[in-house]
Amino acid sequence: MNQPILTLSDLAFTYRDAPKPALDQINYRHRSGEFTVIVGETGAGKSTLCRCLNGLIPSFTKGRLEGSLRVSGQRASERPHVYELARIVGLVFQDFEAQLFSTNVELETAFALENFAVERDQMKTRVEQALNRVGLSGFEQRDPSSLSGGEKQRLAIASVLAGSPSVVVMDEPTTDLDPAGKRDIFRLAQVMRSEIEGILLVEHETEHVLSADRILLMHEGHIVQEGPPGEILADPRNVERHGVRPLQTTVLLSELGLETDALTIEDAAARIRSAGWRVRASAQEILDGTSRRERPSEPRQSVVHIENLVYRYGEAPPAVDGVSLDIAAGEFIALVGQNGCGKTTLAKHLNGLHTPTEGEVRVLGKSTADWTLPELGRRVGYVFQNPDHQIFANTVRDEVAFGARNYGFSEEKVVQKVDAALAETGLSGRDLEDPFNLTRGERQQLAVASVLATDPEILVLDEPTTGLDYHGQVAILNLVRRLNESGRTVVMITHSMWVVAEYADRCVIMSGGRVVQDGDVRSCFSNPELLESLYLEAPEAVRLGYEFGLVARSVSEIAACLERVEE
Repeated sequence: MNQPILTLSDLAFTYRDAPKPALDQINYRHRSGEFTVIVGETGAGKSTLCRCLNGLIPSFTKGRLEGSLRVSGQRASERPHVYELARIVGLVFQDFEAQLFSTNVELETAFALENFAVERDQMKTRVEQALNRVGLSGFEQRDPSSLSGGEKQRLAIASVLAGSPSVVVMDEPTTDLDPAGKRDIFRLAQVMRSEIEGILLVEHETEHVLSADRILLMHEGHIVQEGPPGEILADPRNVERHGVRPLQTTVLLSELGLETDALTIEDAAARIRSAGWRVRASAQEILDGTSRRERPSEPRQSVVHIENLVYRYGEAPPAVDGVSLDIAAGEFIALVGQNGCGKTTLAKHLNGLHTPTEGEVRVLGKSTADWTLPELGRRVGYVFQNPDHQIFANTVRDEVAFGARNYGFSEEKVVQKVDAALAETGLSGRDLEDPFNLTRGERQQLAVASVLATDPEILVLDEPTTGLDYHGQVAILNLVRRLNESGRTVVMITHSMWVVAEYADRCVIMSGGRVVQDGDVRSCFSNPELLESLYLEAPEAVRLGYEFGLVARSVSEIAACLERVEE
């Protein structure tokens, strides 16, 4: 039997001045070669546990640490310097941008090796291998700040892998990655199992974690369940109760009254058929009826017109290359594509954050070149991918009021707009709180509220569900849906294809700076081979529908299209 490389005994940690422990009596043994995934709602203690494993807690984050942590049989406290533990336990931060600071990709990847005094020739080889593993070969001289969010995340992973630690701990490493990139991380984890002694990975999505050896389900600082994926994920209600999106196979099986321990799409479909469920003769009519209800009865006015748009960063090839696009009033558009394809660059033209290199962007009938930035900003609200990039005030109320005051609203109107925005985002009564004491999901809601207070007609959201647990994701998405239903036009950049399927009514796919597909959501999911060629993937529920010859957007649509045939 392999000896544990990590042993946690009654480990507890309380942040300075916190009313209760973030970790409470954690007992865990990680054996050599294991791949463990940690899941649980925001605030469950997942990130705190990760930071304990490589010594950032308590060396840099102060508080009371109790119990013991042994790494390779030696107490962590016997390694007084963080760098000593970091050579053994490599950590990819949840806030991956916080660990990037070098002037180019190659130097960033080599930084740890320089600190570990690795010989130059060996350093070069290890840097090349690490970048190749995460798909960043050829990016060596790029400034990390010029990379897309997903590319930055890959770089953070490469910088840890280059150090060849015995244990790799990754705190939500797939949050900013396109679907193909997410699969690659889990494939990489499988490959690494033969090369390193342990992998721990924090994840909110469940579909890819079936390849893990073990799942730890955390809640309020405790490990409340521990076991193989088939044991933990087979109870969709329990998983969802703890802030984790359940496998859609188990959700459908539960809706049909069947046992929920068939986790893969193929196994679930086989069980459904063997239980006598068949596709209704009227299934296509059901789906067509849903699609008709989603389409407007009359043509809508165009609010954005983009014609032959080209945008370059310096002398680089175009990030957006000849895009033409019309957006109608009241639409809910999902803008998708692989990391670095130009989504955010395109979106930033809608409110004047970028000026076209070539071509034209017209908003509400007027070229963005003819709007002043304040006027355009009032009409096109932009919520950044990272809410911390736009939050700066000392209180929630001041944060939400800033834009409205800046645009010259009367104080009476500012109060009305702020109160309405706080109510709409569920932040009423928290006016005097420090924004940075809010959870990530609440800061995301605050960023939306600060934009809503200016009463924009068009709302652009860049990855609004990043880093949120399932409850937080649903809260933000339902808020955006309500705003859309109230008449606002929504453009959402996302890598979560289930969000596209369940919330958007139109899907625009980009690749290499160009729009390569544009249509209603159901038609975009009707060609899985095309999606795959664009580094995308239909979400689990849609692929489950494929098993029955359906292009369904959700589990509820599949269930509506099935009927039980008595033998």
